[in-house]
Amino acid sequence: MKNENYNLVYASSSRLFTAYLGHTLAKKFKVPLYLDVRDIFVDTIKDVVKNKPLKALAIPILNRIEKQTFSNATHINLISGGFKAYFERYKNPSYTYFTNGIDEVFIKEYEHTKSIKKKSDTKKIVYAGNFGEGQGLHKIVPRSAKILGKGYEFQLIGDGGAKQLLLDKIEEEGVDNVFIIPPMNREELIKKYHDSDYLLIHLNDYDAFKKVLPSKIFELAMFKKPLLVGVNGYARAFVEENLSDSILFEPGNAIELTNKLLTNENGVKEAVNRTAFIRNFNRENINTNMAISILNLIH
Repeated sequence: MKNENYNLVYASSSRLFTAYLGHTLAKKFKVPLYLDVRDIFVDTIKDVVKNKPLKALAIPILNRIEKQTFSNATHINLISGGFKAYFERYKNPSYTYFTNGIDEVFIKEYEHTKSIKKKSDTKKIVYAGNFGEGQGLHKIVPRSAKILGKGYEFQLIGDGGAKQLLLDKIEEEGVDNVFIIPPMNREELIKKYHDSDYLLIHLNDYDAFKKVLPSKIFELAMFKKPLLVGVNGYARAFVEENLSDSILFEPGNAIELTNKLLTNENGVKEAVNRTAFIRNFNRENINTNMAISILNLIH
């Protein structure tokens, strides 16, 4: 193919090698490179991978790939403002900070659904997503379930590499109010969200995760339920600013989670109005503004 068929290369991924592929193609065709960075891959590897010999071998190589890729980008969009300090070392690109956004399907759920107080005496705390080391569910759920007792149950929907750790902790705590549910389609998941009393977001307390902004925040905020959010760093500040009715707790701190949850039973019963959040983080608007920033590079 002739080079003049290409005006720009766009690469979007939380994986460094997709960005590197974009760099390789942009260099080949001599066109601008626009990167949409959703995670700092090297940073995450340092925290999550426990195999020290493997890290010692891989990280120097990954650092070189990262430097080559990001130094030669024309423009980088950082999906989290928490990435800003990390990327200050790369002076060549220009930057934007377009976050994840709220999909139209979830905005419709918010607009068309009334929050109904359920008759059940058991409070349901629902989590949906990956059961990985990064989510650290084994550090928070089994212990919290034991402290809360029969009046509460955790429904954990998904799968992942740390599932066995979670199952081991459930057995160790001797609890029967934690239910592991296989991944399900979006329609079934939405029903589970509506049937919940609380929706859980949790990240392990690693330095890398103090920079991220979980996309689940934008999805779960559209259900008229209080959010239980165990995060630190930029994500915590974001939730405090934009979703002030959420129940924030330190990652892995079951005592704080349960104390705040029980206190909430005598306080806020429903989520506050989130129309401002929708206005600020509608994905359609974010995508439009991002598209304009891309077009500006090729005109």
